[in-house]
Amino acid sequence: MSQSNEVTALKTRLSVMMFLQFFIWGVWYVPMFPFLDGLGVDATKIGFAYSATGLAAIVSPIFIGMVADKFFPSQIVLAVLHLVGGFFLFMASRATDWASFFPYLLAHLFCYMPTLALANSVLFQSVKDAQKEAPAIRTLGTIGWIVSGVVVGSSFLVGAEETLKFQMPAFLGGPEAPADSKGLGLTNLPLLIGAGASVLLGVFSIFLPNTPPKMKGQSIGIGDVLGFKAISLMKDRSFAVFIICSLLICIPLSFYYQSANGYLKAMDISNSEGVLALGQVSEIFFLLLVPFLLIKLGVKRMLLIGMAFWVLRYLFFAAGSQDAQYLLFLGVIAHGICYDFFFFTGQLYVDKRAPADIRSQAQGFIAFVTLGVGMFIGNNVNGWWTTLQTNGKTKEINWDSVWYFPAAMAAAVLVAFYFLFNDSKSTDSTEATIEEPPTESV
Repeated sequence: MSQSNEVTALKTRLSVMMFLQFFIWGVWYVPMFPFLDGLGVDATKIGFAYSATGLAAIVSPIFIGMVADKFFPSQIVLAVLHLVGGFFLFMASRATDWASFFPYLLAHLFCYMPTLALANSVLFQSVKDAQKEAPAIRTLGTIGWIVSGVVVGSSFLVGAEETLKFQMPAFLGGPEAPADSKGLGLTNLPLLIGAGASVLLGVFSIFLPNTPPKMKGQSIGIGDVLGFKAISLMKDRSFAVFIICSLLICIPLSFYYQSANGYLKAMDISNSEGVLALGQVSEIFFLLLVPFLLIKLGVKRMLLIGMAFWVLRYLFFAAGSQDAQYLLFLGVIAHGICYDFFFFTGQLYVDKRAPADIRSQAQGFIAFVTLGVGMFIGNNVNGWWTTLQTNGKTKEINWDSVWYFPAAMAAAVLVAFYFLFNDSKSTDSTEATIEEPPTESV
C-alpha cells in the first residue's frame, strides 16, 4: 500500500471513530426526555438524569489520569469502556421505571464520558499534524450527532403491531408521519441503537492505531489529573471572570439540551430529534467562521455575541408556538453561534492565556468547570424549575415560564461579563489559531 493510501486509510478509521463516538451519545440523549416522561418520571428526576453527564464528566479526568495515561494504550481502554458501556445502555433500555433505569444510565455514563478524552487522544497522536488534520476529522463527530437526530426523527412505529418505518423528516421534505404512528423518541429503541453502536465502536477500537500511555512510569498527583494547577490563572481578574461566567452560562445551556426536545414535541413538531440536529449543522457552519471573526472582533466581542444569542434563543422559544413554529427553528439554528462563539472561542482564549507547561491542564480545568460542575448544576436547576411550572393535575408545562428563566439568567451573565471582563493582557486576536476542535457538541 502506498503512503498516500495508508494516510487515507488512517484518516478513514479515525473519522469512523469520531462519527460513532458522538452518534452513541446523540441517539439516546436527546430523546431521553420523552422516553422518561412516558415512563411517568417527573421533571425533577429527568433533570437529575441529564445532570448525570456532568457528574460523570467530573469523575472522568480522574479515571483518564490515573488509569489510561499511566497503564494501558488509549485505544484498548476505549474499546473496553465502549463494550461495557454498551451493555449498561442495553440494560437501561429494558427499564420500566426510574429505579430500574437510572443506575444503568449512570453506569453507562461513567464508561462513556472518559471516552471523549480518549478518542481525542487517539486522534491527536495518530495524525502527523494535529492542528491541520484533526479539525476535519473531528467534524465527523458533529455529523454523527446530526445523523443520530435524523435517524430518530425519521423513524416511527405504526399500526397495532408497531411496525418500524423510516422516512425523511418533514422538515427535510418528507411526508408527515401517520396519525397512528408512535415517535421513536417515545420508545426504548434509541437506547438500543446507542447500545449497539457502542458495542460496534468497542470492537472497532481494537483496530485503531496504537496509542501508548503518555505518563507511564511517571508520578502524577490529583492536581495534575484535574488540572488544578491552572487555578493559579484565577489570580488574574479577567480570567477568573471568564471561568465563573463559563460555569454560570452552563446553567441556562442545560435547559436547551434537556428540555428542547420535549418542548418541540409539545409544539406538534413530531420529528423534533431531527429538527434539533439543525443546531449541529449550524455549529459546523459557524465553527468555520470563528477564526476569521476572531481576527475582526477579538475575544471579548466574540464571547459577548455568543452569550447574546443564548438570550435570543430562549426568547425565540418563549415566543414560539404551534402557529409560529419558525421561531422554534430559529432558536435551534442559533445553537451554532451560542456554542461556537462562546465555548470554542473560550478554548482558544484559555490556550493563549495559559503558560505552555499547563495548557493541557488549563483545558482540562475549563472542561471540569463547564461540562462537569456547570452542567451538573444546570440540569438539576432545570428539573427543579420545570417541575414548578408543571400543573400538578393536568401535567401540562407552562413552557413560556420555563424559557424566560434561562433567558434572564443568560442576560445576567452577559451584563456581568460585559462590565467585569477587561482582558488588557489578552494576546492579539490575530495570533489565535485553532489547535483542536471542541471536545463536545451537544
